[in-house]
Amino acid sequence: MPLPTDEKLIQLADDLLQQFDTMFGLHPGLRPAHAKGVLLTGTFTPSPEATSLTRAPHISRESTPISARFSDSTGLPTIPDNDPNANPRGLAIRFHLADRVHTDIIAHSTDGFPTRTGQEFLEFLRAAAASDPSGPSPSPIEKFLGTHPAALAFVRTPKPSPASFAKETYFGITALRFINHAGVARYGRYRITPESGVEHLSDAAAQAKGANYLFEELTHRLATGPIRFQIAVQIASESDVVDDATVHWPEERPWIPFGTVALDARAADNELQQRHIIFDPIPRVDGIEPSDDPLLELRAAVYLLSGRRRRQAQESQPRTATA
Repeated sequence: MPLPTDEKLIQLADDLLQQFDTMFGLHPGLRPAHAKGVLLTGTFTPSPEATSLTRAPHISRESTPISARFSDSTGLPTIPDNDPNANPRGLAIRFHLADRVHTDIIAHSTDGFPTRTGQEFLEFLRAAAASDPSGPSPSPIEKFLGTHPAALAFVRTPKPSPASFAKETYFGITALRFINHAGVARYGRYRITPESGVEHLSDAAAQAKGANYLFEELTHRLATGPIRFQIAVQIASESDVVDDATVHWPEERPWIPFGTVALDARAADNELQQRHIIFDPIPRVDGIEPSDDPLLELRAAVYLLSGRRRRQAQESQPRTATA
């Protein structure tokens, strides 16, 4: 994954990393956000309908090996799974196409994103960090939300805790451009839905759970068989906004089945692999291209800078990201 040459973009990415460090502390070898996670392995099987959407290589093959990382929010590696701040949950999927050739999907369990640009997201984080619930009103975050209705809507969106990582829906944040063999291009967003159904817990039920209940449940679930998800792509109409992650498309927009994910094992050397893998929000594969959403290049830069720092961490540093 190449580092962008735009110096302002790199500086913004570094500012975001520093802000995460300020909020959650520096934890060598771990991610500054979604620090607590687990890496699984499995297989992706494409849907027949997906060939109408894209000529991407993992759609033309019978199956493709994958790695998938489930995670809690925040940069706190020991955050309890039943802490409300652990939502939204994350899911990143890597499709291993060849040696050192891959493409990724990065999603989380709340549909959308609080801001359109990275600079706005930095301001959002700074306002949140500077706000004291017992302090005078309006606080910095109240002022920010008062002038950013999309961020206010995201904050107000319910974020219940799932009964299992395997019983949650995950949403692709940004639109991508899908091109099929005929050269037809359409914009779409991923949605990843569990075959076992969606199940959320009430606040009381979540608080009654243990601090690592999601990771423990995942271990027990894997022992009974593969964890399966269906990936679909929602297709934008010509009038839909495709460069703003805060904008929702109507649910009646068409859906194209993309394929099935089957996760059947915990990755070997889990902590080491989590430290090494750098997911990429930009597809970088023929048949799937980035949109003009300004978050894409920035997120790619943040992930790369974070990943390089993570890989450089000393092996002697404690790593407690997995449960």
